[in-house]
Amino acid sequence: MSMSPYETTNHFLQQAFDVLKLDERMEVLLRTPSRELRVELLITLDDGSLGHFIGYRIQHDNSRGPFKGGLRYHPKVDLDEVRSLASLMTWKTALIGVPFGGAKGGIQVDPAGLSERERERLTRALVGQIHEFVGPVTDIPAPDMNTNARVMAWFFDQYTRINGFAPAVVTGKPIHLHGSLGREAATGRGCVFATREVLDVDGKNISGTRFAIQGFGNVGSWTANLLHELGGKVVAVSDVHGGIFSGEGLDIPSVAKHVAETGNVLEFPGSESISNADLLVCDCEVLIPAAIGHVLTDQNAREVKAQYVIEAANGPCTAEADETFRSRNVLCVPDIFANAGGVTVSYFEWAQNIQKYKWSESKINDELEQHMVDAHTRLRRVMNVYNIPMRTAAFVYAVEEVKKATEGRGME
Repeated sequence: MSMSPYETTNHFLQQAFDVLKLDERMEVLLRTPSRELRVELLITLDDGSLGHFIGYRIQHDNSRGPFKGGLRYHPKVDLDEVRSLASLMTWKTALIGVPFGGAKGGIQVDPAGLSERERERLTRALVGQIHEFVGPVTDIPAPDMNTNARVMAWFFDQYTRINGFAPAVVTGKPIHLHGSLGREAATGRGCVFATREVLDVDGKNISGTRFAIQGFGNVGSWTANLLHELGGKVVAVSDVHGGIFSGEGLDIPSVAKHVAETGNVLEFPGSESISNADLLVCDCEVLIPAAIGHVLTDQNAREVKAQYVIEAANGPCTAEADETFRSRNVLCVPDIFANAGGVTVSYFEWAQNIQKYKWSESKINDELEQHMVDAHTRLRRVMNVYNIPMRTAAFVYAVEEVKKATEGRGME
């Protein structure tokens, strides 16, 4: 039986603990969440009936700074998944070098089944339940799966109604409501920087390389567009409805236009229809899972043709898949590095809100690039010192940083 998402995260974490030879007390301190909130959300639906939903906010660690992490709306949101994602945020912020801890939240709901007014009511209900536990120097949510700048605007407004003007309470806000330039593209852009650095070590570059991207939402579409601009050959993309493949490479701007007109990637002219499962094992050099977690398992990992897996999604590989990739010498670039661009630019947005000073988009992109390049350099150094895979190195570096902060602040 496969591990759950939280078990998988703790499996990867334990590998780092073992390398560092931590004592049991420190392992428990670093692994255990600080606070777990489960809230009942009751709202009046448009037809007058009562809607009942479950919300979560897990605050994992704040030794290095305020809790930080996304807020997702999805029918499969549960305690195990949110615990996993909150823990991953702790290690991601430490690895990328921003002064935050880790948190995550979500509501168990299919947002497609709600009107915009119902989604707004649900968001405001969540704020009403958790506002005492979040804030600009306490816990700063952000967009995640099925949430966006509009949802963050509602969150910011409701928090402000209760506690006074506080734009820094969330990141990923609209530009006209104290959001940051460059935030929408940040995760995809960071993923491209990570890919460039990884390929460069092996004497390769993005131009001419064949990419397959599972997921064409915010992260997947930005990644695809930026790779295409740099001369990358994106041969396959997919969304929840299915995928498309073209061995000659897809015209990504045209695909984006097709999606805007039809609502999905299907039936794009000149492409072959494939399933999401097919995409993961299609003929490419770099596979980028940018959708949901645990899509790469011990079964399909054996069939993956790519030489590199770049984890743009959170937790796309099971522990078994990770072991399979290692045995096959497929380089798996871990999520806590590959998709850290989002939280990095979230930090820049938060800093602008605190400073009450707006940065230019070029400054934001330059700073993001520097953070990603520096993190990759640290990763390679740790890989070489301990002779360990990249994922373990990422956790080793992050654990050392959080451990130093925990010890420095005192543990009584």
